[in-house]
Amino acid sequence: MPVINCKPIMTRDLEAMADRQHDLLIIGGGISGVCIARDAALRGLKVALVEKKDFSHGTSSASSKLVHGGLRYLAKGDVGLVRESLKERRIWENIAPHMVDPLPMIMPNYSHGLKGKLMMSVALRLYDWIAWDRNRVDDPDKKIPSHKTLNVKEAMAREPALRREGMTGAHVYYDCQTFAPERLAFECLQDAVAHDGMVANYAQVTGFLREGDVITGVTVTDLNSENQSKTFAISATMTINAAGPWAIDLLDLIEGHKPFTKLVGAKGIHLITRQLSSPHAIGMATRGGGHFFILPWRGHSIIGTTDTYFGGNNDDVGVSEKDIEDFLQLVNEELPSLQLARKDVVHFYAGIRPLVDSTADSEDNENTYDASRASEVMDHQEIDGLQGLLSALGGKWTTSRHVAEQIVDKVVGKNNLVVSASSTDTNTVWGGDTGAFRPFVKAQQAHYRQFDNHTIAYLCQSYGSRIDELMQYVESDPGLAKPLSTTTPEIGAQIKRAVIEEMAINLDDAVFRRTGLGTLGHPGVLALAKAADIMGQELGWSEMEKSQQIRRCEQQFEPVSEDSQ
Repeated sequence: MPVINCKPIMTRDLEAMADRQHDLLIIGGGISGVCIARDAALRGLKVALVEKKDFSHGTSSASSKLVHGGLRYLAKGDVGLVRESLKERRIWENIAPHMVDPLPMIMPNYSHGLKGKLMMSVALRLYDWIAWDRNRVDDPDKKIPSHKTLNVKEAMAREPALRREGMTGAHVYYDCQTFAPERLAFECLQDAVAHDGMVANYAQVTGFLREGDVITGVTVTDLNSENQSKTFAISATMTINAAGPWAIDLLDLIEGHKPFTKLVGAKGIHLITRQLSSPHAIGMATRGGGHFFILPWRGHSIIGTTDTYFGGNNDDVGVSEKDIEDFLQLVNEELPSLQLARKDVVHFYAGIRPLVDSTADSEDNENTYDASRASEVMDHQEIDGLQGLLSALGGKWTTSRHVAEQIVDKVVGKNNLVVSASSTDTNTVWGGDTGAFRPFVKAQQAHYRQFDNHTIAYLCQSYGSRIDELMQYVESDPGLAKPLSTTTPEIGAQIKRAVIEEMAINLDDAVFRRTGLGTLGHPGVLALAKAADIMGQELGWSEMEKSQQIRRCEQQFEPVSEDSQ
């Protein structure tokens, strides 16, 4: 039997992390934290990252899967944020060609004057102009055309689901979509580890190390050990608070800390249904002043997103039946031909966007739709006299790489470090060195003829240039080539690799964040049982533990009670 010879680069070792003095310690394993870790590690800094749950368990995996410029931010005059976002959109296409692709968007108009077709044409012309470098891409298939204006007849021919009544025309413009934001974030994290970074999930910060007014690190409780009271002291020259919606709560652990700002939680839910549009996404401005998208994804549609104030416990956020009912009602009002019913919803998910409210005593914090998506980096030395601590607040998935670059620049400057310049805008992510992606997929399909073309294309998107490493598990155990479910292309080798090489500790880590097995809804009891068997064999789970892991997974397919929201 062949031996798997790809050495796992990811090991979870809090003792080793505690034994090393780090240049930079990052709290939070979402896209902001992992991009900071990647940038710093690629420059040669000694980096550690800790996350209290699993990597990308929260907001970073609960997005609309768009990598976009933010067209609506033009209406607010935030041209700088739009330009930054459009530049970053192009960079993500280049550094993650297996994950990020152009997506045509059709947007109907139902108004005249300042909100009508003419003004939208002006806005989209400006959007194209701001993205003047959009076609400086390495892969010709990633090029993005200029927008097009359609009359009513052309719009309906392209997308019959649109509401014809009152339509004055439509536009087609382009943004980008990521295949799996949680895996893309994970590949950034793998890149950090490959450059000597140290990371740990299920490692909760329970306090800050402090010498006078200098933060020197944190204390961490190991949530994966049998004795969960075991703590470690992780020391670093600089500590970055990148905990997303939990960032302000984290600062409460610092004795004497005085609030200088607050985060407003914006709850966004998404519904996954049968495929409603293709190949276009639909962007709908609602008559109530909001908007939503219908996005084609993996043979289904994602409907998203809502944008409502959330004042509850961030750990308890979820989707209630009322959330689903209200969102379906809104979609049916704007696109009545769809006639969506509850049975059409195969899955749903929710996340909290952390929006910065710079006035800590502000009471008008419930208008989250109009709040800025710009990021802010707080130097605590300038705010409350604490040295060695920065807080990264707010921001967008799309701009996370650039924000990370700016944060590491700040760390380097404050500590007079001699390192190389940031290279994350040109270095591909961990699986990104595929070259032009379409020819890469065809070559893999020709090579792995024992699989159908759809499965290989899916695995190429999931692992990019690392697909050969996955296939070593199949060579070692051909049984791992079997599909786990009749509804998704995942194979057993992906689960085994998630445990051995990708730090998956619980079943839901593998089902929702290392693979897409559960991201289109419940894959079936048998599929979850197969995945639990593979994980259990590696991790020594008893039958009771496997049952508990499966039940914990299944709870994520169930709506939460309205009271908890």
